[in-house]
Amino acid sequence: MAEETVVEQTWRGMLEGLPGARRGNLAVTEAAYAEPRLRALFPFPSHGVLTFHRNTQFPWNNDLPFIAGNAQACIVYAPLRASERVLGESLTPREAAALVVAHLPDDCGPAFEGPWPRPENTTD
Repeated sequence: MAEETVVEQTWRGMLEGLPGARRGNLAVTEAAYAEPRLRALFPFPSHGVLTFHRNTQFPWNNDLPFIAGNAQACIVYAPLRASERVLGESLTPREAAALVVAHLPDDCGPAFEGPWPRPENTTD
């Protein structure tokens, strides 16, 4: 049997409520996991928001839409630097997950393990 990837381990931990796993709203997590394109990304729940990343370690890419909410109502936000911030409001978790998928970039494939590459011209 193949070893689980970091992405698979993270989703499983969240869905099963394993010790040490970050936990978000279960209805939102389940709806996102039901979408194959989101299931391939690294999920990161924090402060009532479920973000998705193309990589598994900080620094994050932060260029994907994300979900805020719970089983009753969700809001989908555009990536942090987008001019239009709210993509949809008063959505069910399934509707929110589908809207995130609809706004993923075409080149958004499975998450890779490790930090997001820094631009070559970045100096710290």
